[in-house]
Amino acid sequence: MLDKIAGSIRKNKNILEKKEINPIIKYIDSNTFKSSRIFSALGEDSAAIKNKDTYILVTTDRIITSFIENYPFGAGFSSILVSVDDIYACGGNPLAASIILSYKNTNVGEKILEGISEASNKFQIPIVRGHTNPNGQCYELSSTLIGEIKKEYYISAGGAQVGDKLILAVDFDGRVGKASKLFFDTTTFKPSETVLKRRRSMNRIAKLKLATAAKDISNGGIFGTTLQLIKYSGVGIDINVNQIIIPPILQKLKYTLELYSKMYLTTSFILTVSEKNTKKMIHTFKEYGMNANIIGKIIDEENLLRIHDDNKSIDVIKF
Repeated sequence: MLDKIAGSIRKNKNILEKKEINPIIKYIDSNTFKSSRIFSALGEDSAAIKNKDTYILVTTDRIITSFIENYPFGAGFSSILVSVDDIYACGGNPLAASIILSYKNTNVGEKILEGISEASNKFQIPIVRGHTNPNGQCYELSSTLIGEIKKEYYISAGGAQVGDKLILAVDFDGRVGKASKLFFDTTTFKPSETVLKRRRSMNRIAKLKLATAAKDISNGGIFGTTLQLIKYSGVGIDINVNQIIIPPILQKLKYTLELYSKMYLTTSFILTVSEKNTKKMIHTFKEYGMNANIIGKIIDEENLLRIHDDNKSIDVIKF
């Protein structure tokens, strides 16, 4: 099983695509204007801009064209969802969103707008600005969210320390999404109060200052997201695959660990925490309806992902 998982990680196109943008990030970082107002930027789920005793948080995401064409309502909904979770991942509170939308079919455009509106109400995010082209030659959808957090509570993706434990926190109450077998939907069928409560677990984690680093699970899945975190933190990770728990509903559907680890988990976070704070973090997530457990530890091997089971260990990839 371990060899199969390692091979799957190495061939995962979503992970490879994220690795390919590293030179782009380096170019932007080296050739663009710098400001003393910027606390953190490239590599974070949300950039942080200094503002007295708070940080203004900014994040941007684009929805892939095929998703817009095949599931316009879901694409509209996801344009808010993905950015909302970027804000919560660093412990912040989302404030408002801006949307860029282009479409060439009115019916498709209406469904996209319905999805955006549904997510706006569910996550309680006002849409305050945007640019819309209802006569486009193609479909385009992207979002920018702003948020805020007190400086003392901000959780970076770059703070993981050697010896920290890796925690995977997931809302197990979900179902396979209509768009893909790799989409675990935990939001569309629940009331606003429930989806917000799950996410506010990160606000509580931030205020208790338990996490050293955090990211929400992206389309790179568990391993892809972890690779991004260790890249930004300049450390390595050793993951015990036997500690990754598959939600019961997916177990019933015969999901393997290889398949589950590739999923975009719509209410989930990867965090690092010192050993002394591990039990407190797990207990806090439980209070908010999240399943959380230790799946690995940070090691002194820069950018290396290592996985192991009861029998052997594999150095899978350097990011």
